[in-house]
Amino acid sequence: MATEPLSIDDFQTATNVSRETLARLQVYADLLGKWNRTINLVAHDSLADSWRRHFLDSAQLWPLLPPPPQGRPRALIDLGSGAGFPGLVLAIMGAGAVHLVDADQRKAAFLREAARATSTDIVVHDCRIEDLSVIAADVVTARACAPLDRLLGLAAPFLRPATAADSRGIGLFLKGRSLQRELTDSTGKWKMRFDLHPSCTDPAAQILRLSCLTEGNCRP
Repeated sequence: MATEPLSIDDFQTATNVSRETLARLQVYADLLGKWNRTINLVAHDSLADSWRRHFLDSAQLWPLLPPPPQGRPRALIDLGSGAGFPGLVLAIMGAGAVHLVDADQRKAAFLREAARATSTDIVVHDCRIEDLSVIAADVVTARACAPLDRLLGLAAPFLRPATAADSRGIGLFLKGRSLQRELTDSTGKWKMRFDLHPSCTDPAAQILRLSCLTEGNCRP
């Protein structure tokens, strides 16, 4: 049975964002539809339910973010940002100092224009993740970026180590039905603490929240 598309009002009810934030997200959604006619930012058929499939899918990470550190903005790096999900949505919601990484020059141009149009202060890195200088992040996010074993290798350098002043960085990864297999495939190389959270937008998807990522055997 088909699911009715999520409306902008339903999104606001689900997330409790302010009207100002909602208006900025609407500008983002309008720009996404316009640019997607010429640049393959997201699947065309997903735009009919973009408030669920892209905006709520991203915003559901908000409650899983760690508290902002004392004395500085929370640093977040979004790997393989594409059209800005989840990183730009979280930035508009006030996640902190947000860095978006995508090597595709056209997608990077879209991200900069979306940030300008929504008055969102972000940094866009138009380079391969492997070529980006290490930035110590409190949060590393990704959606549809790479299989987990490769994604962990990409994320590991950016996860902030624990210090007396700061807690250890965490990863928040939106993953699909293959997550259990990907976790199994990663156990021989990676050790981490993790928990799984159900997605509110797709019953087959889950959110992987991890910390203490090192090379070794993986455990919950």
